[in-house]
Amino acid sequence: MVTDQQVRILMHSIGKGRNYSVSAFKAGMDEKTARKYRKLGKLPSEVKADHTWRTRKDSFATVWSEVVPKLSLNPGFEAKTLFLDLQHRYPGRFQDGQLRTFQRLVKRWRATEGPSREIFFPQVHKPGELCESDFTHLDSLSITINGHPFPHLLYHFVLTYSNWESGTVCFSESFESLSQGLQNALWSLGGVPESHRTDRLSSAVKKADSSQEFTDRYAGLLRHYRLKGQKTQPRKPNENGDVEQRNYRFKRALDQSLLLRGSRDFSSREEYDAFLEQLFQQLNSGRSVRFSEELPLLRKLPLNRLEACKRLQLKVGPSSTIRVNHNTYSVNSRLINEQIEVRLYAEHIEIWYGQRCLEEIPRLRGENKHRINYRHVIDWLLRKPGAFTNYRYRSDLFPTHRFRMAYDYLQQQDPARSNKEYLGILELSAKESETAVDEALNFLIDGSHPLTLTNVEAIVASGGRLESAKDIDVSDVDLSLYDSLIDATWTAL
Repeated sequence: MVTDQQVRILMHSIGKGRNYSVSAFKAGMDEKTARKYRKLGKLPSEVKADHTWRTRKDSFATVWSEVVPKLSLNPGFEAKTLFLDLQHRYPGRFQDGQLRTFQRLVKRWRATEGPSREIFFPQVHKPGELCESDFTHLDSLSITINGHPFPHLLYHFVLTYSNWESGTVCFSESFESLSQGLQNALWSLGGVPESHRTDRLSSAVKKADSSQEFTDRYAGLLRHYRLKGQKTQPRKPNENGDVEQRNYRFKRALDQSLLLRGSRDFSSREEYDAFLEQLFQQLNSGRSVRFSEELPLLRKLPLNRLEACKRLQLKVGPSSTIRVNHNTYSVNSRLINEQIEVRLYAEHIEIWYGQRCLEEIPRLRGENKHRINYRHVIDWLLRKPGAFTNYRYRSDLFPTHRFRMAYDYLQQQDPARSNKEYLGILELSAKESETAVDEALNFLIDGSHPLTLTNVEAIVASGGRLESAKDIDVSDVDLSLYDSLIDATWTAL
């Protein structure tokens, strides 16, 4: 077979005035072939016929008419599914090794005769026009606080023109998390773009059959900042593509920063927040040019932030508890049968009564959980010690594992008085110091003195601990006695 290079050598030799015999010899072909390509004036690759015919018999030709209607009616069919269907309907006719051939046939049909595919149209972003936000999970990065797992999400905010980004740690895709994250981003940014786009968050977007586009609270948040709300279409995450892509890239950057740090454990939540803030500043520093174009076009912030909480009017039940977002919290028993206001924030709830905040309680994550503060109920439990045995929320009345161990010990020693004795210890913890009582329990559990309310009270009152037979006081050795002995010996000599 004559190659393009041979023909080029031939043409070059003829161009220098050599005859066909010499030129053909130099090009490695016979003279007849040389005259042929000289006459054509083209390279072999230019005159080569395209391979459009089959070299093997099409094994699927007789059944292809059955396959095409299925592909036309439902583009979601996979080639393997249709191949397995053929194997089922024609036993022994098609072997597993023919799957790849069938997949190529389906692929070729879809590219030449199949239905048109969805087109994604690249958009031109204008400065100061649009911001996007989304929630993304960071559990895969295995971050811990003081050695304990820290499952959490990140509210992620991005300006689509400059890709300036910001984020706030949160624990659910609630409206409170959305409000806090969006407002943190806008105040950190120092301005407000024209529009804000999210996916179809239930905390922000009404269901498809609703006459309203957004929830009342989210619409109020948009009005406060004079933002135009936008939402993606169902199952179209690509419409929020900028922030979706930044989710992936930010998690990769965070993972690399954690590798450089050498540890994924942080001593406190504040240290972790500071680490994230530093990473955002580092990422945004490379976008300063486009951000400088965008910043002057942002609108001014309002005079103040909008309260990022949900207000609920609730009545305290006879069990001294309230039900907030499918979770149970205890409040002081003085509030039983009273109407109180609960302010639900992203990470805590506040109890208000008579225009005064009485208490702040960490918010529970998830649903059907409970947080009972023993200080709220201990006075009445002491009056009704029998209720402690089957109390629904009894597990919350063991502040530390030592309290649980103490109760089990008292149960073994005197089951009849164990409830009253333990509740007395719990009352002492509420009135004095939980830490001091915990240390006293630790001493009594490991020591030789019996674990009783009287002994716990004595240790807490003394600020120390009871003497134990195991405690041995060994005085320090005074080595100066040996020095004086040696001096006396030398004097005698």
